[in-house]
Amino acid sequence: MKNFLLVFLGGGLGSAVRYGIARYIALYAWSFPLATLLANIAACFILGVIVGLADGRQLMTAQTRLFWAVGFCGGFSTFSTFSHETLQLITTGSQWSSALYVVGSVVLCLMAVFTGQWLVK
Repeated sequence: MKNFLLVFLGGGLGSAVRYGIARYIALYAWSFPLATLLANIAACFILGVIVGLADGRQLMTAQTRLFWAVGFCGGFSTFSTFSHETLQLITTGSQWSSALYVVGSVVLCLMAVFTGQWLVK
């Protein structure tokens, strides 16, 4: 039961941070889904750091890793929103933007996870 509570609390925190980023970016009213892209990159980077600290250096308890990796990063990352926004770009005729969004998200998030792990090794 304790693990569920840790994931719940971490997920709530991650979701609140994601919401704050989305609200801030929305002030600029860009049509490109920049807030989701930034949240996904940041979540992937944070996950890379957490995995590097927990698994690579063994500087984190299993419960702390659960809170941050599963809870926080799970709540903070927005892949379902990413999929929905990609579909919206496609259905509104923005094929180039949708392609850029998909490729940019995958490449940059992979690089962010790698960089996060590399920095803490």
